[in-house]
Amino acid sequence: MRSVDIGRRPPVLETALPFHGSLAAALTLAQDAGAPKLALADWLVLAAYFALLVGSGVFFAWRAKRKRLSSEGYFVGDHSMPVWAVAISILATAQSAATFTGVPEQAFTGSIVYLSTNLGSIIAAVVLAFFFIPAYYRLGVTTPYQLLERRFGPGAKLAASWAYMLGRVFASGSRVYIGAIPVCLAIFGDTSADHLAISIGAFMVFGVIYTLAGGITSVIWTDVMQVCVYLGAALVAIIILASRVSAPWGEVIGALTHGGPEGASKLTLFPTAMGSGGFDWASDMNIFTILTGFVLIALASHGTDQDLVQRMLTCKSAAAGSKSVITGMIVAIPTVALFMVLGLLLWVYYQRPELMSRPPGAPPGKPSVVLLEFIMREMPAGAAGLMIAGVMAAGPAGINSGLNSMSSTFVSDVYRPRFQGRDEEHYLRVGRIATAAWGAVLGMFALVCIPWKEHSGQSIIGFVLSVMNFAYAGLLGVFFSALFTKRGSTASAIAALFAGFVAVLLLRPEVMDQWTEWLGLREAVTVRFAFPWQLVIGTLVAFVVCQCGRGKNVSDERPK
Repeated sequence: MRSVDIGRRPPVLETALPFHGSLAAALTLAQDAGAPKLALADWLVLAAYFALLVGSGVFFAWRAKRKRLSSEGYFVGDHSMPVWAVAISILATAQSAATFTGVPEQAFTGSIVYLSTNLGSIIAAVVLAFFFIPAYYRLGVTTPYQLLERRFGPGAKLAASWAYMLGRVFASGSRVYIGAIPVCLAIFGDTSADHLAISIGAFMVFGVIYTLAGGITSVIWTDVMQVCVYLGAALVAIIILASRVSAPWGEVIGALTHGGPEGASKLTLFPTAMGSGGFDWASDMNIFTILTGFVLIALASHGTDQDLVQRMLTCKSAAAGSKSVITGMIVAIPTVALFMVLGLLLWVYYQRPELMSRPPGAPPGKPSVVLLEFIMREMPAGAAGLMIAGVMAAGPAGINSGLNSMSSTFVSDVYRPRFQGRDEEHYLRVGRIATAAWGAVLGMFALVCIPWKEHSGQSIIGFVLSVMNFAYAGLLGVFFSALFTKRGSTASAIAALFAGFVAVLLLRPEVMDQWTEWLGLREAVTVRFAFPWQLVIGTLVAFVVCQCGRGKNVSDERPK
């Protein structure tokens, strides 16, 4: 067991950490407070985790060489992946270190309302299963943007593909940064900029090599392993926390029912956001945003984002692909619930210590880093290593998939149409070059995150989680036009992508304050829209703009 002086209170960090909710903030805070370093048992756990990754990578490289993998096998797995594996991969790709650290924070500071957002995901899954996925299989596409080519022309496909790839740089690049931080701490014992840069470089090289090994097939099976690691780590933390509860569980539940802000229940699932002043448009999680904005978020991420659509296209049929997305959405419910329970137990541990068998160690410097401080200070040797491996698994789980999806989008939508008639080995070689190139781009963006974290007052994780709205609003408007109407053209589709981006940008509070003040409307316009409403309005704007184009008759045939 690790020796921890639970009676010593470290100094409180007075300086506001700009990267709220980040792993960097947690580890920096832990080091400043004199947190213990990893024990030998922790190193052995981490070594076993990396041995598993390396071993699986060698296996998939051998398998790909033996099968002489084609470009179709590299990008869509020859449509041979089982539904259950694809469903778990969808879960791993949709979640990240933001889930591992952010969901417990939601339960720790507020309530379990985030769990109810899965209702919006289930609604979206039904729409995807009946409309989006069958259309992709019917046309025989390898990216969703090829559907837009059939409806609006090659220009629309090209614009949508680049919109996705550039947006994915922000989302996946930040995951590289987050995933490199525990590596940096484990190797160097700190998170200095120089050491982070080295860790990011090593982390990105490993990710590129692993992705090159076997294409999407290796990515999916790796996702399955990563999910087992980070869910297992969360379960271990829950068991450890639950074992320290000495009070009857009835008392614990009673404490939770009055432990929220202003005495509200922490077990609230469906708030209405209705107050004395009317509806709060700045509230991001309530029954109305769940049934609107969160439905659109799930439709966009699982229906227009190649990172997730690519997984569904690896199944043998449209029916199997539809089952995979529905299963993935359903499996997400107990997964989120697991991290919610973890957050609630952390609240009991730190805020109601009289209910515990032993007094807690240092209280969290920031609620956003509560889980990571618990890992560094309170977890026994071996378990702490498992938790660090869990954070690493949750963060980089989508990196390999991001590389493969950007590579497949570039080859299928940008390179192949321009250089037709080449053999499959040529396109496979280009795909692997594109994987390495995108890896370099993601690594560079991850390096940008280092000074960004130090000098920006905005959370990088919060920014990354909402930044895809810029692309999602336009993509959803264009896809809704393509699937459910007969109007739209190349020009109107491209204009809709820009219109969605601009609408979301203008609705962001910091930008809205600027243009309302410029127009002299600062006092008159007091409403501020939460990010789900920004997506709803941006999608509506993009849809209307796309509808301005006159539709053309396009055969619904599988492309040759």
